[in-house]
Amino acid sequence: MQPLRLFKCLADDTRLMLMLLIQQQGELCVCEMTHILEESQPKVSRHLAQLRGCGLLVDQRDGQWVYYRLAPDLPEWALQVLSAAAAGDGQRLERLAARLAAMGNRPERRAALC
Repeated sequence: MQPLRLFKCLADDTRLMLMLLIQQQGELCVCEMTHILEESQPKVSRHLAQLRGCGLLVDQRDGQWVYYRLAPDLPEWALQVLSAAAAGDGQRLERLAARLAAMGNRPERRAALC
């Protein structure tokens, strides 16, 4: 992973927020992310595909649901960049995490939204 590629991939607000939320939560499915960000499924999926293409995310299918997590081989410096970005946008991340928490636990969340 080259720094320029990382910054180009994170240059979009939606992609950056997706990365920060996934880093914070460990993994998220598409329906959770669309709810948290209040964005359409096609838009979120398009950005997730770009992040996957950049090598920043990996996905795992579970039936009709697709879960995303940070790529396990991200270099430490890239994780530090994400942590610094999260610290810089902490209040927004707290609000978004609260939206996720309001959805309940994953089994109920999945049944209600996905």
